[in-house]
Amino acid sequence: MSTAVKIYDTTLRDGTQGEGISFSVADKLLIAQKLDHFGVDYIEGGFPGSNPRDITFFQEAQKLNLKHARLAAFGSTRRAGAKANEDAQLKTLLDSGMPVTTIVGKTWTLHVTEILRTTLEENLAMIEDSTRYLVAQGREVIYDAEHFFDGYKSDPDYALKTLAAALRGGASNLSLCDTNGGTMVDEFKDIVARAVREFGADKIGVHCHNDCGLGVALSLAGITAGASLVQGTANGYGERVGNANLTTVLANLLLKMGRTAHCAPHLGQLRDLSLFFDELANLRPDPKAPFVGHSAFAHKGGLHANAAQKVARSYEHIDPSLVGNRTRVLVSDMAGRSSLALKARELGLELDEKRPEMKGLIDELKEREFRGYEYEAADASFRLLVGKHLGQNRSFFEVESYRVIIERHGGELWAEATVKLKIDGETVHTVAEETGPVGALDRALRLALEKTYPQLRDMNLRDYKVRILEGSTGAGSRTRVLIESGDGKRIWGTVGVSDNIIDASWEALRDAVEYKLSLG
Repeated sequence: MSTAVKIYDTTLRDGTQGEGISFSVADKLLIAQKLDHFGVDYIEGGFPGSNPRDITFFQEAQKLNLKHARLAAFGSTRRAGAKANEDAQLKTLLDSGMPVTTIVGKTWTLHVTEILRTTLEENLAMIEDSTRYLVAQGREVIYDAEHFFDGYKSDPDYALKTLAAALRGGASNLSLCDTNGGTMVDEFKDIVARAVREFGADKIGVHCHNDCGLGVALSLAGITAGASLVQGTANGYGERVGNANLTTVLANLLLKMGRTAHCAPHLGQLRDLSLFFDELANLRPDPKAPFVGHSAFAHKGGLHANAAQKVARSYEHIDPSLVGNRTRVLVSDMAGRSSLALKARELGLELDEKRPEMKGLIDELKEREFRGYEYEAADASFRLLVGKHLGQNRSFFEVESYRVIIERHGGELWAEATVKLKIDGETVHTVAEETGPVGALDRALRLALEKTYPQLRDMNLRDYKVRILEGSTGAGSRTRVLIESGDGKRIWGTVGVSDNIIDASWEALRDAVEYKLSLG
């Protein structure tokens, strides 16, 4: 049996049916080129003729110089009672100019009689006629057997007849769709195995949805049962709760199941590919995503971190670099000397865990976390804390005072911040206005410092998050602020905690500036 699996990406069609997912024509063209570079075999572009965006995409896609991937246009079989060569939708599929057409047909008797309102025999003719017509026009045809598993459980003989009809018409692949996403793994595997016995492994593919949280498991079970093509979407985008996550499917196929695919040499780009899709979709990446998530190889417990550093596979199921990820050591009140030393080394600091200063560092870290500090997303604040205990921090400025005033003038809201610093023994007093208090503080602080430290002009505040830590005291609750800063080359996180949201913000801002200055 061949170990090769063909990869069919339907992000641009099925993925865009997910809530909140939308790609422009330019996005879709970029995605097609990215997937081709990665080594995907088929890229389903959408419904030609269904909307102006997809019409334009297929027009522009004909100009793409793809190296490997074959672009597919998606549609359905001819209408009941019509002739294939006169069917408007089949003509639209051909007019798209795509080398592959994927057509969906009914396999569940319920849909044939109650949704299409036609006969079982006419439905078989619709499948065969449509496939044969498209093949005769020089197109490769992939047949999507809609609701195949529900159809098989209702009437297995008829469901298999629909596949036979597509095969008679010349379909290159029969993709079995778990359209409602409700099939369990064992029954799914048995049904796929039956189709493989009937039609051959090289003809069977699987297309799964994640309604029961089993999209990936079902896809892998289908390959185990003999299917040779797997469909899915990047990061699991799709209708309802999504399609099978092709990102996770790929890593499992290639690293766990000994399968091969044309994209295998590019697996080290998998995390970058996942982030690329989230960026274009304007979605925050899932830190818990298997293989590619920010937390996929993060170690928080001291024993775990220490063991993983000594023998990576003791707590990591693969080498993270195989999918473009990396090991991360998290700092928390669970940390011991070993994990703190490892975290420091990750940040470029050599920290001997036997140094006497380690006790004071651990004690302060645990006390701070008890008060609500969290350093998992605040590496810069952690580095400054380590430097403080090791006597490595340089004093760039001293804070004498700061003040923020908020005023509303008619319909406009303004914040004014006053900052007084001492720099090289000289007092510097600055005032700045912005629409919000944090922006005003940030601007005033940098106005005070930029003359002496011009490198701060490249720095900007990228993200700002607030979390209420103790809700029982209402407006006086303790607040944690996380700030993400950058300078075009690096990104770093800082944290502040206080009973006052402005004071917590000031602390995180001050750490962000001090870290930037420490970089030189």
